[in-house]
Amino acid sequence: MQSYPNHWEADVVLTDGGTAHLRPITPDDADLLREFHARLSPETIYYRFFAPYPKLSDRDVKRFTTVDYEDRVALVATISDSLVAVVRYDKVAPEEAEVAFVVEDGHQGRGLASVLLEHIGAAARERGMRRFIADVLPENRRMINVFREAGYTAQQTFDEGVIRLTLDLQPTDDSKEVMQAREQRAESRSIARLLFPESVAVIGASRTAHTIGQTALRNLLGGEFQGPVYPVHPEAKAVVGVRAYPSVLEIPDQVDLAVVAVRADTVVDVVEQCAEKGVHGLIVVSSGFGEVGAEGRARQDELVRTARAAGMRVVGPNCLGIANSDPSVSLNATLSPDLPSQGPIGFFSQSGALGRAILQRVAERGMGLSTFVSAGNRADVSGNDLMQYWQEDPATHVVLQYLESLGNPRKFTRLARRLAKQKPVVAVRSGGSAQTTPTGHAAGGLALPDYAVTSLFQQAGVVRVDDITQMFDAAQVFAYQPLPEGPRVGIIGNSDSLELLVKDAAVRQGLKPHDPVNLGPQATAEDFDTAIRAALSAEDVHSVVVVFVPALHPIGDDVARVLRARSLDSDKPIVTTYLARQGIPEELRHVGERNQTLHGSVPSYPSPEDAVRALAHATRYAQWRNRKPGRHPELPDIDRARARATITRALRKATPAMEDVAWFGGERRYDEETAISADDARDLLACYGIAAYPDIRVSSADEAVVAAGELGYPAVVKADAPDLRVRAGGTFVRADLRTPEDVRSAYLSLLDRFGGEAELVVQRMAAPGVPTVVRAGDNRSFGSVVSFGLADVTAELLDDRSFRLAPLTDMDAADLIHAVRAAPLLFGLPAGATSLAEQPNVEALEELLIRVSRLVEAFPEIGYVDLDPVLVNATGAHVLGARMWLREAPDVRPDAGPRRLRGVTF
Repeated sequence: MQSYPNHWEADVVLTDGGTAHLRPITPDDADLLREFHARLSPETIYYRFFAPYPKLSDRDVKRFTTVDYEDRVALVATISDSLVAVVRYDKVAPEEAEVAFVVEDGHQGRGLASVLLEHIGAAARERGMRRFIADVLPENRRMINVFREAGYTAQQTFDEGVIRLTLDLQPTDDSKEVMQAREQRAESRSIARLLFPESVAVIGASRTAHTIGQTALRNLLGGEFQGPVYPVHPEAKAVVGVRAYPSVLEIPDQVDLAVVAVRADTVVDVVEQCAEKGVHGLIVVSSGFGEVGAEGRARQDELVRTARAAGMRVVGPNCLGIANSDPSVSLNATLSPDLPSQGPIGFFSQSGALGRAILQRVAERGMGLSTFVSAGNRADVSGNDLMQYWQEDPATHVVLQYLESLGNPRKFTRLARRLAKQKPVVAVRSGGSAQTTPTGHAAGGLALPDYAVTSLFQQAGVVRVDDITQMFDAAQVFAYQPLPEGPRVGIIGNSDSLELLVKDAAVRQGLKPHDPVNLGPQATAEDFDTAIRAALSAEDVHSVVVVFVPALHPIGDDVARVLRARSLDSDKPIVTTYLARQGIPEELRHVGERNQTLHGSVPSYPSPEDAVRALAHATRYAQWRNRKPGRHPELPDIDRARARATITRALRKATPAMEDVAWFGGERRYDEETAISADDARDLLACYGIAAYPDIRVSSADEAVVAAGELGYPAVVKADAPDLRVRAGGTFVRADLRTPEDVRSAYLSLLDRFGGEAELVVQRMAAPGVPTVVRAGDNRSFGSVVSFGLADVTAELLDDRSFRLAPLTDMDAADLIHAVRAAPLLFGLPAGATSLAEQPNVEALEELLIRVSRLVEAFPEIGYVDLDPVLVNATGAHVLGARMWLREAPDVRPDAGPRRLRGVTF
């Protein structure tokens, strides 16, 4: 019977792009272990056991396969039902365990040892282990390097011919960086194996015209794929003039990639044959999986399990396919017959239905693609995998993504931020008003307001646009023009009305336009050339918009050549509204051979507003990329151990809230009854250096007077109920109470107003300031998120909130505050103030935000924190109200712990 956590099982990508399944060992693995040991070379056995060990005895097998998953843990890696590697630890001291691993000779060098060490280390930490020790023979350089390169703090000693390595298992920045770098290389390689096949089989190739199978085959052949193509048909001798085979197993040569176009209920059988054949990857264009309901979802999970167990990645199912324009491959494994020419843009689309239209739109605009992937149901390969690949792909300069959901949002934001530091990432997020995940897709619907998603994308450097048209508008600037160094825009044209439209649009987009240079309707190409040269040479001009109305003078081609020439000479971007065309007109393109990147081509837009919006996207992205990323300040007074003990104590007393929280716009799904006690909430905040004002709940005027005496004057009496600020119009507080009579009168007044609708509490009064609200919690779409806004009725009704991902840097905290529309109230003098010394201490508020972000990031048990209000005055940021909800912590957070592929049900 299983007695280990489910998250100890995982699918992983190896360094060569293949996959393996990791799981704890069980007694049922006895025969697999014997077969595994029998395949090991004498040298490998000697390195593991320090002696010849040609055969395992029954006693050995029982000891190795029977573990308690506490003091003795062993993990195995399997590929196609064969055991290929084992790692184990045995506890030898209260916080110390001895670790050892062995990898089958034929699979050494694939990264199995490194990924097994990551997973066994995570399991050991869960069981209270802090150190690993390993005894290694000096000549076993491969094993020594695995430990040394793990990124953990390591020590080495030498005694009696054996090297003893000691590893501190506490994760470090180095170990995390090593893990993520290995993940990036492995996942990038797995995508490269799909995009650069040397041979392709089309399974389900049909003799009937316009079927999916025949379409896929014709497109491969018509795209001039550089390797052999093998149709697979159970009866036909040939399909569209190409020799066919009854099954993939009867193809005499190696098959790297298989396009699967058979009925959904037969796909798994085909995948098993591909596994036996040694196929590297699958594109499943067949439908009938997760998009059709529970039965299809189960079929989809079985497809992925079967493929990954055999070392294969899967694109799809229910997808359009993949393409690679590299001339050495010329791969069109899609259902679209026409692909754009080679270019600098990598494109990922979840939607297969839209994929063909998207490709047509790209071609119409004169843009080129490096690679294209339509992932359909995204059961395995996702946009995250493609970002890993595109990060180092020299052919891709811009990344476009059409997203309907995020399978692993934490990983998406991490990878997008890293990729965006090198290459622009432009994303369309469909379903902006929906809070659900599209049918057939993995969990990850973006359950936040639309503006919140935009702000989180911006934090990660992703250029979020509203539709596909805007995505291509932005892509034209990113792909073919340099990035602007600032917001100042020069405007040149031969129509004053168009020039004013440009200026107005620039102001609305947050740019800083200069006064337009109107050349008049009779302007010549030489006039344009002179004006553009002057604008580009001006230090206070960072980009140029040219508007040209050809109907006024027949010089269109001459002006186009001027634009092209000046663009090639300049390191500043130029965009235009030219000839009322959209895209890159032929006159503005580079004259050269097909498949060139059109570097220096001048993007043209049908309206000035479109041109300016695209330029604004490029400007904001450039500013994001050039700004300092900020730092995570040291907070020495954090007590994680005490916080853990406080959470454990609170969970014993409270009923954990199980629902996801929707903590924006005043909506709450957590019941007040499930909140932890106020004392526990204050204690937990104090562990992270956040002092919350105590309050005392009272049920009579006499109790209120006593409470005020205990807490001190001046005092406050307030009604305490969720969302009371909005419903009561801000009249639920009586402040500046300096005598018992004041307290008694205030209590009776509020009691008369609210009756039994809200409890009344007494609190010591803080000095006047600006009331704000800080909320944080674990959002199911993005992970730990922090929200900020002002605590007043108007802000609540207008939902004037800003959002950032945790943990916050100092720059993130400052951005979070400045992002709300009411932020100027925090940067001026409050009412009644007479000097700058009374200005709100925004620095203290920033530190509070950082501390809250660290708290929710550190403890997944914290579902929701509501600090309302936080009063910001000259002396600091004072937490006057604090509620907190705990939940049952997930077994493992997405994108936390050792690297793994998105899970399916094992």
